[in-house]
Amino acid sequence: MRAITVTSPGGAENLRWTEVPDPGTGPGEALVRVAATAVNRADLLQRQGLYPPPPDASPYLGLECSGTRVDTGEPVCALLAGGGYAELVAVPAGQLLPVPRGLDLVQAATLPEVACTVWSNMVDVGRLRAGETLLVHGGGGGIGAFAVQFGRALGARVITTARTAKHKRLRELGADVTIDYRTEDFAGTVRDLGGADVILDVVGASYLPRNIAALAVGGRIVTIGLQGGRRAELDFAALMAKRGSVSATTLRSRPVAEKATIVRSVRDQVWPLIESGQITPTVDSVFSLPDASDAHRRMQSSDHLGKIALTVPAFRVDHGPPA
Repeated sequence: MRAITVTSPGGAENLRWTEVPDPGTGPGEALVRVAATAVNRADLLQRQGLYPPPPDASPYLGLECSGTRVDTGEPVCALLAGGGYAELVAVPAGQLLPVPRGLDLVQAATLPEVACTVWSNMVDVGRLRAGETLLVHGGGGGIGAFAVQFGRALGARVITTARTAKHKRLRELGADVTIDYRTEDFAGTVRDLGGADVILDVVGASYLPRNIAALAVGGRIVTIGLQGGRRAELDFAALMAKRGSVSATTLRSRPVAEKATIVRSVRDQVWPLIESGQITPTVDSVFSLPDASDAHRRMQSSDHLGKIALTVPAFRVDHGPPA
């Protein structure tokens, strides 16, 4: 098979489309012929040598995909620990999902990672409920655009931070309030609106004091990214005054059984929202997998809104594999 490999840790120019050995399947795994995958921030970090895959995971980039099960021919999409940037990938059966009705394989490829990340953090950890206020940082990214829609579908008031150029589209997706993080004081604005019950944070250290300031009493901060650094000073008095909490989670390194539980919950609770049109895949752009370097550069620019998809050249994503 062919896959994208990283010739050496560094820039996007170090990605190569090349022949590699086919993956083997272990107990409880299915082999998927990949139609499409999607770019995630973790892929950029792995390319740079900053985020190695978990033990026993595929060494190749790619945390989600769509395609067909080799054994049954069934169209599927899947949450991965790695390996999506390839023509074939082995997937634990519990991490397979049906393609939502009405979607093509490109759209389906952009869903598993964001859906599982958003559900597990906003519902399982953050305990977001109808009528509460949700603050989503990085609303213009793939996770952010999905979180805005999911928060709206759950009945929350949604506030998001993003560049001004993305505000109109984010309001169309369901944001009640949009804030340009470069020019506005998001903590002050959110505090004036009564505070946030749940903050979904992809920034990390540099936002911690302002996130605490933006919390409502009893609010929950859930940190899922470190774009603003790893280390910060925590003012416990400020957090205690809000009776707040800070959680930090990852998805990729969780045990297979935990991921299977999350995937089942996503299928039961999130897929119906997609199939009913309450959540729609937000696909910014589509690149051929051999052009993954260009896709990575687009993500690095932060000009995208939503997900960046990659398609396998030999796979007709509208109708399946060539006859």
